Amino acid sequence: MGKTFTLRTSQRAGRAAGLALAILGTAACGDDTGDENGASDPNDLGLLRQVLVTNANIAVASYSDSLTTARELETAIDALIDAPSAASLQAAREAWLVAQEPYGQTEVYRFRASPIDDTNYDPTDGEDGPEGDINAWPLGEGLIDYVVRGNDFGDDQINVTDHETGVSGPIPENNIINSTDIPIDASLLQNSATAKDERDVIAGYHAIEFLLWGQDLNEDGSADTENSRDATPGQRPFTDFLQTDDCTSGDAVNGEPTLCERRGQYLRVAAQKLIADLESVRDAWTEGASYRTAFTEVDNLEQGKRRLLEILTGMGTLSEGELAGERMQIALSADSQEDEHSCFSDNTHRDIWTNAEGIENAFYGDYGGYDADLDGTDEVTTNAVQGYGIDDYLNDIGRSDLASEVAAALTTTQQHYRAIDEAARNGMPVDMVIIDPTSVEAQPMRNAIVSLNAQSGRIAQIALDLGLGDVNDVIDPDASECDTTDPTTEC
Repeated sequence: MGKTFTLRTSQRAGRAAGLALAILGTAACGDDTGDENGASDPNDLGLLRQVLVTNANIAVASYSDSLTTARELETAIDALIDAPSAASLQAAREAWLVAQEPYGQTEVYRFRASPIDDTNYDPTDGEDGPEGDINAWPLGEGLIDYVVRGNDFGDDQINVTDHETGVSGPIPENNIINSTDIPIDASLLQNSATAKDERDVIAGYHAIEFLLWGQDLNEDGSADTENSRDATPGQRPFTDFLQTDDCTSGDAVNGEPTLCERRGQYLRVAAQKLIADLESVRDAWTEGASYRTAFTEVDNLEQGKRRLLEILTGMGTLSEGELAGERMQIALSADSQEDEHSCFSDNTHRDIWTNAEGIENAFYGDYGGYDADLDGTDEVTTNAVQGYGIDDYLNDIGRSDLASEVAAALTTTQQHYRAIDEAARNGMPVDMVIIDPTSVEAQPMRNAIVSLNAQSGRIAQIALDLGLGDVNDVIDPDASECDTTDPTTEC
């Protein structure tokens, strides 16, 4: 979940101009109805239903895989807590990395009142879905456990002033782990992202990430990493989980196993809550569930087109506002590790890949599964889907030109996110790339942001050409402050 902003007028105008440029390139094709040469009727409700059913099937598959990998993560966490060692800590970390692979592909189901954001399918009464408890960031790590200060981790990044956890006194000197009077249970983790600025995130994937890796400090443990950070992720030692007098909390062997016990309990509760939240979303997409029924079993053309617009909204807003802006440009333009999505594990390159891949899944109607051995290839294909995508629909109604333009934009973005991934695998993770947003090393990030902007314009063109809605219906103008036509401009 990215931060919520009110877009300034000048920035809104700049973003709108950039999107307009992307859309004008295809506007000349808008009069082609596709009725000639044997093309299907664009108002064929049966074709639209196929798109909707495929979209729902991919949701079930990707959320099911997310649930499977979350359960495997819980098992690895239990093994770590029961027998802390370097090996069991590494196994838990790898399980967390694998769990990100299917979940990252589900982010395209956001921004459209689907169960991840809204449990009653009614955006007018506010969002009450579990997304904020599953994938919110930046994390309030100083509220959870010990942290190290430095010029890259100042009070403006690690301090939390507004929260409902019961921690008293200054933070990070006081935190949940060392406040032994505060029970660590499910009710505590419900108090996540309650502050207006959402700096008090304490639940979900990234809370687990922090407890497994710790802060992303330099290899020597220094937090003075603003201009000299290295390629290592966080380095929390397994001794932070020892329930003996060798228990550690930071630099000290403190002889207080209660703190290590609480740290392990926090991991267990966080994993249990994550699983319960994922189950609720997965179940809402299954056959017979009220949300899936309302989404897929449309009775008339107007309903069908409205549902197709919802899919496009998830794709377009994730492309431009959330992924390009909140998840990439904010961190890049300000050299902010705190705003890097998976900042503790140095896994942000995979967040970028899987989020962009989820947009491709929605367009092509396919879901390939997930990468279980972290080599960049999907090996687990048990729930793979090959269905009827938006590209198939466009081709069938005689709009192959528009399908090709969207596909070309997706391919361009793919080239750039693959370059980001390759750089990270070769020792240049995103937190090093962002040190200088104008550098050669940052070029793939800049290219990806710009291409995601252009991609969102092509997605919006589908809605325009088919009479589904306008640009702001597809790309939420309030999703981000960022002008993604200029990636180095701070948001």
